[in-house]
Amino acid sequence: MIACGALARHLREIADRRGWPVTVHPLPPLLHNRPQRIAAAVEALVAELRPRHRRLAVAYADCGTYGALDEVCARYGLARLRGAHCYEVFAGRLAHDLIAEEPGTYLLTDYLVRTFDRSVVAELGLDRYPELRDAYFGHYRRIVWLAQSPTAELRAQAERAAGLLGLPLTVLGVGDAGLERELAALLAAR
Repeated sequence: MIACGALARHLREIADRRGWPVTVHPLPPLLHNRPQRIAAAVEALVAELRPRHRRLAVAYADCGTYGALDEVCARYGLARLRGAHCYEVFAGRLAHDLIAEEPGTYLLTDYLVRTFDRSVVAELGLDRYPELRDAYFGHYRRIVWLAQSPTAELRAQAERAAGLLGLPLTVLGVGDAGLERELAALLAAR
């Protein structure tokens, strides 16, 4: 399984729980900050792994590749997670509905909550140039954490992230059942 690094932990947990013989090969999660690089990174890993594995699949949604990832998957006969982004994988239609209800919604997963300082603050330079916060996030109206495995510690981190952006936080427990269904579909695809 060629996987987004942000999903790797969940994929391993699901595969272990279900007893599925899956080896997860994660790519750096920070590729999401440069989605135009995702398809090439997946293709390079396909070339590396294909000689050693009977079967490969791609645990990425489109993730901002605008179809480039689908082209790679088609070229190599690989299935990938359905959906535009991981928020849809975890929350299904709810992710779409949240954004339709309030277009200024910034979505978080457990991974983004855990890595907010590195994935968002440092990557966007907000640690060095905090005045950029409003340029980046001025049109957002709320943060919704689509919690897979909520804990008090993660909630505190989500509240801190919302505070850094000056936005109210909503927490919706979605679990990982959506990802599990998608993973099952990938494993069933031939």
